[in-house]
Amino acid sequence: MSLLEARGVTVRFGGHIAVKQVDLDVDAGRITGLIGPNGAGKTTLFNVITGLQDTVEGSVSFDGREISRLAPHKRARLGMARTFQRLEVFGSLTARENILAAAEFRNRYASARMSAAEMADIVLEIVGLRSVASERADSLPTGQARLIELGRALASEPKLLLLDEPASGLSEVETDQLANLLVRLAEAGLGILLVEHDMPLVMRVCQVIAVLDFGSILAQGPPEQIRQNPQVLEAYLGSHRH
Repeated sequence: MSLLEARGVTVRFGGHIAVKQVDLDVDAGRITGLIGPNGAGKTTLFNVITGLQDTVEGSVSFDGREISRLAPHKRARLGMARTFQRLEVFGSLTARENILAAAEFRNRYASARMSAAEMADIVLEIVGLRSVASERADSLPTGQARLIELGRALASEPKLLLLDEPASGLSEVETDQLANLLVRLAEAGLGILLVEHDMPLVMRVCQVIAVLDFGSILAQGPPEQIRQNPQVLEAYLGSHRH
């Protein structure tokens, strides 16, 4: 059984079907990529998984439990964390305070293995922000601000991490560092679902890639298979996109 199982997920906005009969699995200890052209339904599917979007059909199970009717905060408490396409940090707080806030919130509803302060320091080390721990978040460049958001998600000690374009705004060096970090997190047992337009990053870190096009799964498989799939090439490069 996979850590996350989405089955037959369908979302409709008025007369428009944004996601249609999507099946998706995410395993613990693996990075699963979710790619597709703009408007393919990737963020909508993320919102379904995390409880921010209702479906007209389908189900979502997490860690062996059906969660389709569960509120977003309850899914988070089960071990689900996400970042957003639009960068969201507490600008007036320092990098450490951003992560500390998430650790303190988690300790309110879960039995704590360590203090929030200890967790914040560990996470700062993991994401490589110790040197700027006391800097205000709004004074840091985009790359480091995205790491704050990632660190905040990790401070909740999730089983599943959903990342919505985490490499957006990152330099080549920062993207390389992010790739290394994601691989280490997966090796430690974390399940990761990655939405990303940076194809070299996706091909490098993902074991499985699912391709969404017009709300449906177009292809699914290992990177080598996806890279050579003519339907995938058409979806990204074909004349119907012009």
